[in-house]
Order: sequence, then structure tokens, then C-alpha cells
Amino acid sequence: MQSTYKYRFDHSTIYWTLIYIIVFVLLGGLLYHLYEGGYLSAWFTSFIVALVALMSLSIPRKIVVSDETVEVRCLLDITEIRRDEIASVRRVDPKRMKWFLPIFGGCGFFGYYGHFIDLRRLDRVRLYASEWRNFVEITDIYEDRLYVSCADADRLVAELTPPGGNRPDEDAEEEA
Repeated sequence: MQSTYKYRFDHSTIYWTLIYIIVFVLLGGLLYHLYEGGYLSAWFTSFIVALVALMSLSIPRKIVVSDETVEVRCLLDITEIRRDEIASVRRVDPKRMKWFLPIFGGCGFFGYYGHFIDLRRLDRVRLYASEWRNFVEITDIYEDRLYVSCADADRLVAELTPPGGNRPDEDAEEEA
């Protein structure tokens, strides 16, 4: 049996993507006119085209849950976690996510994806989201954390919760 959870872009993601594209085009045009088509404008244009192409290949498309694995499928990349290696799955409040800063990945350009640093725990995490809400934290037995977002986050949490239940939440222990 296989379940699919699709990503949907929210309005803020679409606005940020348009802002990025407009800024890139304006900077490229400005450099072209200032340097009259010199090497600097050609270098900038080549760099931006390569950057946009690489970021576009990492845009999350869907989450596929099978009996054996959980896969986050991007245009080119697939991140896979074995179901028997999942230690806990829980919903995360978007306010908690404000402490995440991108290290290597996209932030607002067709979503939020890549490697981020959690400033609260000083830990590196992976994030695959198309909207800045409906977050689900998947922690594996190796203490690696993966954050995904989907419209049906409650169903994803119910489907992925390990048979013995989740491990205790570290944040809840700290607050108690």
C-alpha cells in the first residue's frame, strides 16, 4: 500500500518566488547596461541561471509513504527514510520554525528546502516545505530530524507514528 501527500504552494511562497525572479532580472539588466555586456554581466547571468536551475531541481513535489519507506520526492532528488528507523513523528508549530536559518538550500524560491540550522538546539536539520505551516517533524533512530509540510499533516503523523508510540519530546522535557 502506498500513500501520496502532495505539496501545494501557498501565496507567500509564490510572492517570494516572483520577488526573487524580478530582482534577478533587474540586477542582470542593470549590470548589462552599466558594463555594456562585459564579462561581469555575462558572469552574473551565468551564475544566476545555474543557481536557479540547481534550486529548481530540489523543489519538493510529494511525499510517498509505503510499507517500507517514506520518500520525499523532489524534481531530481529523493530523500528516503526507512519506516523501521523512525523514532518519532509529531506536528510542529510554525512559531518554533522561526529559529531555522538556511545553510544550503532554498528559502522562499518555490518553497523552503535543503539543509537548515536550528538555532535553538544548534543542530543541522533537513527541511522540505512548500508552505510555512503544517510542519511535521520526523526523527529517526540516529537523531537526524527531517521537517516536511503537507496539507494533510495530521493524517501523515497518524500514518507514520511508530507502533510503540513516539519517544518523549525533548522540548516538553525541558519545559517541565
